[in-house]
Amino acid sequence: MKAVITVVGKDMVGILARVSAACAEMNANVLEVTQSILDGYFCMVMIVDISKMESDIDGLDGKLKSAVPDMVVHVMHEDIFNSMHRI
Repeated sequence: MKAVITVVGKDMVGILARVSAACAEMNANVLEVTQSILDGYFCMVMIVDISKMESDIDGLDGKLKSAVPDMVVHVMHEDIFNSMHRI
């Protein structure tokens, strides 16, 4: 099982580190990540393996939002993500 995490907001030091640490605390393994800075805004998409998490996806969402409170964070199960993006 996987989840898609997006993080967007004003760029600052340590965003990736805080998000990665929060994932590790929840036992969500980071599989892939892409990030860029667009006109001072940090934009990241991350794919994580959630099969070994002891919490549900809402728990991960809450942990990430508290790790980077000034950012817009979305966590979505891969099945929902795939369903939303089918033509």
